[in-house]
Amino acid sequence: MKSEKTKSVFETLNAININELRKEKGKMSYLAWAYAWAEVKKLHPDMTSTVYENADGLNYHHDGKTAWVKTGITIGGMEHIEYLPILSNNNSSIPLANITSWNVNNSIQRSLTKAIARHGLGLYLYSGEDYPEEEVVANNAAEIERAAKDVEDQTLINQYVHSVKKALDSSNDTQNDIAIREVFSEIADGGDRLKMPVYRLLLPEEQSVVTEIMLKTTKKEAA
Repeated sequence: MKSEKTKSVFETLNAININELRKEKGKMSYLAWAYAWAEVKKLHPDMTSTVYENADGLNYHHDGKTAWVKTGITIGGMEHIEYLPILSNNNSSIPLANITSWNVNNSIQRSLTKAIARHGLGLYLYSGEDYPEEEVVANNAAEIERAAKDVEDQTLINQYVHSVKKALDSSNDTQNDIAIREVFSEIADGGDRLKMPVYRLLLPEEQSVVTEIMLKTTKKEAA
């Protein structure tokens, strides 16, 4: 018996739906670093993080004007590194002279979360998606299935409308009644959802005749 392929770290983490944990800030969606850390630690206790210092031993780097942090997340021996500018609340770079330890700490936490995303967890948030890749694929498959069903229904509706119009063209009233009752009986077998769409596609005078025939049928069945 052929064994199933073991999912990689990325495939496992990328499939996790973290929508209940994410937060909103303006038009941005993000995952708090504590949640990201906890979710991955549950599955990969060996995960470690690194905050890279500059040559002066500071936990951030700069070019004399602005600054950034460099962090890394290692899972199963593979490290993903993330560089993140030190930003203000409106996501603008903070001048070097105005940077505080609070700004640096926030950037480190955000950078670690993005490094975790490189391993898969919550990556879809950064690509503007609302759900993990597997759920997006599943949703797309469902949409394709619904579209195919709509096409199938429309084909049936067109066939039923054609049959009704053909029956109405008959000069024999008895055959006319029987044919129309058969058409609507067949529609009912497939569910009444198609009955009104068929009826709406008939001309007003055709609708009147069909209504009269169906009322007579109902009265006979009730008698």
